Amino acid sequence: MSRELAHVGEDGRPRMVDVSAKPVTHRRARARCEVVLPQDIATRLREAGFRMRKGPVIDTAIIAATQAVKRTHELIPFCHPLPIEHCELSLVLRDDGIMTIECEVAAHSRTGVEMEALTGATVAALTVYDMCKSLGHGIRIREVRVVSKQGGRHDFVEEDACP
Repeated sequence: MSRELAHVGEDGRPRMVDVSAKPVTHRRARARCEVVLPQDIATRLREAGFRMRKGPVIDTAIIAATQAVKRTHELIPFCHPLPIEHCELSLVLRDDGIMTIECEVAAHSRTGVEMEALTGATVAALTVYDMCKSLGHGIRIREVRVVSKQGGRHDFVEEDACP
């Protein structure tokens, strides 16, 4: 069983994966998600200069996501604490009312940073939702996924991912 599920030991109990024998390499991952804003909400957000009563939406989402990236190991039980060296967020509201959020994370480590990138993108989306919900609750978060990862045994790039 442990070969199929890395976080399950031979005894069937959950465990943190032992990465002590793995080499330290440069790890990088990028995650993406979308916040679907109804057109009236997207229009009001643009007209307000992306500022709501709670403050600047995009800046607040970037700060929240960066904090979340650094604390991923506190949220996901078997994630290793990592020395985050890079965290960059991009939030772009398209004309169709879809805000694309990307979070890129890098570290020199024995394990990857995919969970940190996913956590950052998701928390940024949750922050946008929280800050805009006073305009209406028709906001949706969708398509949370890793679009690229480098370092470790296997690299991955989603076909439609931008470099």
